[in-house]
Amino acid sequence: MGDIFAWYALHSVATFEESARTQAYWSQHADELVQLGLPFLVAETGGEIVGYAYAGPWRRKPAYRSTAEDSVFVAPGRTGLGIGRRLLTGLLAACADARLRQVIAVIADSGDQGSVALHLACGFSHAGRLTEVGFKHGRWIDTVLMQRTVSLPD
Repeated sequence: MGDIFAWYALHSVATFEESARTQAYWSQHADELVQLGLPFLVAETGGEIVGYAYAGPWRRKPAYRSTAEDSVFVAPGRTGLGIGRRLLTGLLAACADARLRQVIAVIADSGDQGSVALHLACGFSHAGRLTEVGFKHGRWIDTVLMQRTVSLPD
């Protein structure tokens, strides 16, 4: 996971992070999500990690406890093979199992519509846009907000 994330942090705007994260960070992050009852999925091919997805807290305020933000990353060179769709589909099912109500996607508007198309294909709808909220690689970047209901209250 670290190598995948590092590539995106250093070479893209898919994340607004600008540096790699240590293996210790990833272990701690996964443990924290599990303790919160949130899913963390890993896709492997031939023993190699080719992607991962997780649901993190949307906000840390109690009223948002039933809403999560998704993160989906596929290894460079492995995109377009359906890995992201399988990860996001599995993540949404796990979020429903965790009794979450909403999943939010915050997508950097880089001009590449792949992530938006993936989320649309998995039932997300557009919820809004935040303009020029990120600055990376010498330019201002908008984010597209998308949302999907994954479970309804009892």
